[in-house]
Amino acid sequence: MSATLEQTLLAPDTQPQVVADCLVLIKQELSDMSGVSGTAVKLAYKAVVAFSPAHIQHIVEVLLPQMADGLEPYWADFTASGDPDFGTYLAQHGDEVTKVLLAIADARGATSSRPVIIKAYGAVRGKAEPHVTAALPRVGALIQKYAQRAG
Repeated sequence: MSATLEQTLLAPDTQPQVVADCLVLIKQELSDMSGVSGTAVKLAYKAVVAFSPAHIQHIVEVLLPQMADGLEPYWADFTASGDPDFGTYLAQHGDEVTKVLLAIADARGATSSRPVIIKAYGAVRGKAEPHVTAALPRVGALIQKYAQRAG
């Protein structure tokens, strides 16, 4: 049986690279954003980084196991399907995958004790769905990069 996404992405020699790639992905997605909601996301990001420079990396590290677990059924279906590109696969299931990922982020946001973080997340959450959906091709490519190395 092949390794799960969690086992693959969180392997001690791989996890720091995955986190670093996630941080790059976040910055790429931010730079691609435009319009009112894009500006709001960029401002929220800057507020969080100004309040706690290491918070984004910390939250990626905290959420990565849950995100890997949440994406596991999609990875299993993708690998069984024979499709060549996990990013495209995720985009094709965008609404469903976005709901899974946002539910994980929402659960974490609900447990935060930091008012600045709660306020920043609350400011962007209402418009988050299209941004998360737009990021799915890059998310899928990142996951596939590491999963194929392990396979």
